[in-house]
Amino acid sequence: MRVQEIMTRRIATVHQDDRLEFVRNIFTQSAFRHLLVLNSQEQLCGIISHADMSRALSPYLGTDAEVERDRDTLQRRVHQVMSRDVLTITGAATLQSAARIMLEHNIGCLPVMDNGKLEGLVSWKDLLRQVIK
Repeated sequence: MRVQEIMTRRIATVHQDDRLEFVRNIFTQSAFRHLLVLNSQEQLCGIISHADMSRALSPYLGTDAEVERDRDTLQRRVHQVMSRDVLTITGAATLQSAARIMLEHNIGCLPVMDNGKLEGLVSWKDLLRQVIK
C-alpha cells in the first residue's frame, strides 16, 4: 500500500511569522496535532506540533498565577518554535518506508510532497488505522 492511499489531504498550514496565540487557537478548535509552516513564498519551511507549542507557552497561562510575562509567550512567532529540518515523503512511497522514517527520527508525521508541491500529510495515526482495518 502507498502513502497516497491513506494520507490526510485536508492539511492545515500557518506562516512562519504567525503568533503562537493563533496556533493555539487552531489546535484548540480542531483535531489537528501538526501544522505545516509556510514561508512568504508559500513553500514548506517547517512544522509545529501541539507538543512544540505547549513547550513554548508558559504553564501558568490561564491560572491564578498568570502574569504579563506568561501572556507574552503567546506573542512568540512560529519560526521561533517550529522544527526546521522537515523530513518529507512522496505519495508513491510505501507505508513501511513512512513508518520506518517516523520511528528512526522519532517524529509523528511526514508531509507528503510530489514534484515540489505539498500534497498532504501522513501521521502515525494514519498508519495505525491501516493496521486495525
